[in-house]
Amino acid sequence: MGAHDGSVAIVTGASRGIGLGIARRLVDEGARVVITARKAEALADAVSSLGGPEKALGVAGNAADPEHQDEVIAAAEATFGGLDLLVNNTGINPVYGPILDAGLDAARKIMEVNVLAAFAWTQKAVAAGLGRPEHPGAIVNVASIAGLGATGAIGWYAVSKAALIHLTVELGFQLGPDVRVNAVAPAVVKTRFAEALYEGREEQVAAGYPMKRLGAPEDVAGAVSFLLSRDASWITGQTLVVDGGVTLGGAL
Repeated sequence: MGAHDGSVAIVTGASRGIGLGIARRLVDEGARVVITARKAEALADAVSSLGGPEKALGVAGNAADPEHQDEVIAAAEATFGGLDLLVNNTGINPVYGPILDAGLDAARKIMEVNVLAAFAWTQKAVAAGLGRPEHPGAIVNVASIAGLGATGAIGWYAVSKAALIHLTVELGFQLGPDVRVNAVAPAVVKTRFAEALYEGREEQVAAGYPMKRLGAPEDVAGAVSFLLSRDASWITGQTLVVDGGVTLGGAL
């Protein structure tokens, strides 16, 4: 019996990388998933890899677009009969370098996608019935260790992830007992999104981790699956650091 048998989940930003890893773990443990991303072709490939239309549905669109959010939540209900789990994984990081060099438009976009979109998905999921007394709901926000301290290079991304961590605290406090809300804060995971942080120097970067390797999507997926499961039924408002130990010495 899988940890998520009979559950229906939405995972945003899940055509590849961490999001796809999370969706695959949930499907392997009995859930059916609705996954989102911008590109329909990449989503179709992801759905196929997850077991096809009996297991997964892909809906293409911008995660920060209210109409797309409504479409996805309606599709979960129409296709799989409801919604029990939500993973807010979509995130962007379009600027690197000193924070004062970032334009306000870029800062607003980062906050809109990384924080406000997660809030909107949560609002709409709860309004649609996530968190019934007979089947409590669970939400996991994918944050980052960047939200735990200064980075020097990805400042607005870090600010957004710090905000997402505190949003998790507020939602966890207010939505119990019907909905639990937690977060994960990964360090560098080997995905296309994070390539700029390790490409061409992976061995050097990994040397600073007590576990002596960078993360894989499966590392984050296991933590997310746990927080969504009944095994975590007395855990809410928490952020689980998934970092190979790199922050133990104070490094981000």
